[in-house]
Amino acid sequence: MIDIQQIRKETPACEDLVFLNSAGSSLMPKPVLETMSAFQLLEAQIGGYAAAAQKADDIREFYDASAILLGAKRHNIAFVFNATDGFAKAVSSITLTKGDTILTTDDDYISNHILFLSLQKRFGIQIVRCACLPSGDLDLHDMEEKIKKYKPAIVTVTHIPTNTGKIQPVELVGELCARYDVWYIVDGCQSAGQIPVDVIKIKCDFYSATGRKFLRGPRGTGVLYVSDKALEKGLEPLLIDMEGAVWSEENLYTQIAGAKRFELWEANYVNLCGLTEAVKYACNIGIHNIVLHNQILIRHLKNGLEKIPDIIITENGTNSGSILTFTSQVKSLDDMKQIMDAGKVSYSVGFRHFALIDFDKKNVDWVIRLSPHYFNTIEEVDQVVDILES
Repeated sequence: MIDIQQIRKETPACEDLVFLNSAGSSLMPKPVLETMSAFQLLEAQIGGYAAAAQKADDIREFYDASAILLGAKRHNIAFVFNATDGFAKAVSSITLTKGDTILTTDDDYISNHILFLSLQKRFGIQIVRCACLPSGDLDLHDMEEKIKKYKPAIVTVTHIPTNTGKIQPVELVGELCARYDVWYIVDGCQSAGQIPVDVIKIKCDFYSATGRKFLRGPRGTGVLYVSDKALEKGLEPLLIDMEGAVWSEENLYTQIAGAKRFELWEANYVNLCGLTEAVKYACNIGIHNIVLHNQILIRHLKNGLEKIPDIIITENGTNSGSILTFTSQVKSLDDMKQIMDAGKVSYSVGFRHFALIDFDKKNVDWVIRLSPHYFNTIEEVDQVVDILES
């Protein structure tokens, strides 16, 4: 189902290292690089404004491709600079006053937690976190009870937490938010390009995703989905500019109709077109094919690491994506990094302050994060297991 030889041919860095860091910033395939290089060369030849005008059709294609990826319509799509940028714009569009509640989870992304704490300091809101079950799964009964008790202004969930591979039940949370008419924001930073995403089934009002991770696009790119409900209610980012509104009278502006009101006028169109190509590349392979291949890899990796006595796998949750985290009972982080670096393995390190609540529960200070993707092979997974075993 996946032409692994062709994909690896279009990912030449695969020949030089075992790249297991797509949850950090993945390897861009050749078609993405070629698209960006051609656009950048055009800018150098005729200037940025003229290049954008000449490539207007390519720029518009971003909205169609992203809509297909997320199961939306093009008017629901905005280009943002990363998932956190989109998430913050979504939060800023909802008016919060002293005493309002944001209902979140222990596993939300670090920048989201910091954003909530900043709002608490500035506006006097309260942050309430839902409980988790012993399995690590979100306790949906607790969430419903807290929605009824606190009547939150916002409910927010990170689809796949960066510090663990578990897949949160975002569709079931969406049913609760729809039932109690609560604004619902999903951080899809680690999910877009890795698993199927259908924002209509999720019933979210906003869904933010990044380009650099499992979509294999350039850094500094992201997608924000904005629901019809949010658009019709007039939600707009706190700091709106001339891309999102028309200055209609001296002391009045009129917001535009679609999700582009969440964009800024000045954008990196080289990167935008690179992301478009990355989205098309993933969709051409097929997200379901990607899931099947990645699940084989991650299960094989997990089975291999479970057999190594000194390794402690720190992920939890019933359903997992293509992220696995582990620590060591006997070796220091520096020792582990030396081992991985010597084996030419690309990985990420997670520290306690990246996911403070989760790490405190697990009583760990650091983890190594491995995130195989569809250009990886079983042989590479075996190679990593052998490196750690020896």
